[in-house]
Amino acid sequence: MHRAPPQLLLREMFDAAVAAAQPALCLPPQLPRPQELGGGRLIVVGAGKAAAAMAQAVEAHWHEADGPRSGLVVTRYGHGVPCERIEVIEAAHPLPDAAGLAAAQRLLEQVQGLRHEDLVLCLLSGGGSALLPAPLGALSLVEKQHIHAALLRSGASIGEMNCVRRHLSALKGGRLAAACHPARVLTLAISDVPGDRLLDIASGPTVADPSTCADALAIVQRYRIELPSAARQLLESGEGESIKPGDPRLARSEYRLIATPQLALEAAARVGRQAGWAVHILGDALEGEARELGRALGGMALQVARRAQPFAPPCVLLSGGESTVTVRGRGRGGRNVEFLLALALALEGQPGVHALAADTDGVDGLEEIAGALLAPDTLARAASLGLRPRAFLDDNDGHGFFGALGDAVLTGPTRTNVNDFRAILIDAA
Repeated sequence: MHRAPPQLLLREMFDAAVAAAQPALCLPPQLPRPQELGGGRLIVVGAGKAAAAMAQAVEAHWHEADGPRSGLVVTRYGHGVPCERIEVIEAAHPLPDAAGLAAAQRLLEQVQGLRHEDLVLCLLSGGGSALLPAPLGALSLVEKQHIHAALLRSGASIGEMNCVRRHLSALKGGRLAAACHPARVLTLAISDVPGDRLLDIASGPTVADPSTCADALAIVQRYRIELPSAARQLLESGEGESIKPGDPRLARSEYRLIATPQLALEAAARVGRQAGWAVHILGDALEGEARELGRALGGMALQVARRAQPFAPPCVLLSGGESTVTVRGRGRGGRNVEFLLALALALEGQPGVHALAADTDGVDGLEEIAGALLAPDTLARAASLGLRPRAFLDDNDGHGFFGALGDAVLTGPTRTNVNDFRAILIDAA
């Protein structure tokens, strides 16, 4: 069988993963039928990098007579799409800004004074935590920005970061659903978090939160994050407690996952198998330091290439999840390119091994770059240009390294987000 070049196949698999999670494809089957709406008002709210595309899918599916009379969603700058009846606001990610704050305040206004027969359709996807900053109590936006930045640099997992965020927000940790009471709330979400934990998708604005202020404070202390006095007061006093399981205000809140990392990996696997490769999904929820994950999967790839264990080549190893980066350098960051750079060092130019690592939203870290490609000659080409890969890794500058080689993966805004995509292709010797 004629095979496509490895890097072309890897890109086709990545594109298939992204396509499988497009809102226009996966959202309409999960919408209630017009006769199920209950005769009350229909209000659409939402946040995330896919929120605008999700809102557009809602409008395309429902006729104007059945659809929302009002609505507001907030998405990342550059990720908006035109909608006719649902307002789309763009704001900053991963650090919140004033536009996100104004959007959060207006979103809360949308759900005030609702009745039992009303329905709130909440559209959530990755990025919602930063895009809907609603500081609790006396906490200011500037202080919230400081906390977000410190969490991103700390190396904390997404679950740990969101635990802190939930206890410092007027929207997260079930507070949005509580504000909608007594209306019915239906959340449609695209998961970007390991394990599809509902509490971690946009920090769980419509689900109950069993974690506590004490848990959040322990995380802050574990990572030595300096908190503004207003934030510390919220956590130490317990005033920042989120909405707990059993709260009657959440009794009519329903949650549906419409796309997940596993769904995206399975779509990629189908493309690989149709091209004649054995494809193995290692997991959809791999976490940990990006460089340690790169080293570990590099060791596995070498065992496959040299020993045909635990899989025989030719094959492709797929994984998803969300790694973390503890920022110590001054580089351009990106957890996928940090993973890939560590993988390159572990492989040491092993013949026949190619890889792609990228974020399915098209943005790896702070860069408008999805990720990068790795080939057996990556280190040799770097050496010919005088690039020292370990120095780039030490400086958290994977984007600088792969950009210099011309191996960056660029997609533009994909308007979906099912987290990291990693594929390692291992050809027969």
